[in-house]
Amino acid sequence: MLDVLAQTYSYNYSTNSSGSGSGIFTGVFLLIWLAVAVVVIVGMWKVFVKAGKPGWAAIIPIYNTWVLAEIAGKPGWWGLAPLLGIIPFIGGILALIVEVLIIIEVAYAFGKSGAYAVLLLLLPFIGFPMLGFGDAKYVGPKNVTGIGGTAAGNNASQ
Repeated sequence: MLDVLAQTYSYNYSTNSSGSGSGIFTGVFLLIWLAVAVVVIVGMWKVFVKAGKPGWAAIIPIYNTWVLAEIAGKPGWWGLAPLLGIIPFIGGILALIVEVLIIIEVAYAFGKSGAYAVLLLLLPFIGFPMLGFGDAKYVGPKNVTGIGGTAAGNNASQ
């Protein structure tokens, strides 16, 4: 009986290196993902600078959403929305709703339409660089009348 308990087992967990090539696929995917992330960060950096915010804020995870909320004219604490994801099920939905609202207002703050907000949401690696490096000007968040910019800025242009 003790012989059965004392037996040792050895397992070979090695993989077949001549197999599927999944390591190459993983490496290529990682490089593409990293390139997309860098493009989004650089685009956000330029957007932040155009809006008079520190560009380095684009590289700090939660804080960059806080700054986007401020650019959108929302309270900065709206930028904590990604943290709602810790609440099971409903938290992720609420975080997504708040993020969508922030992005829509960011588009409006640069004088862009709701269609541009869709671009920012679905293809941020295209939308943020276009916003940051393009000719878009930061006009500020919409005021009560629904016109972009501050009330003083709107009166000055009339």
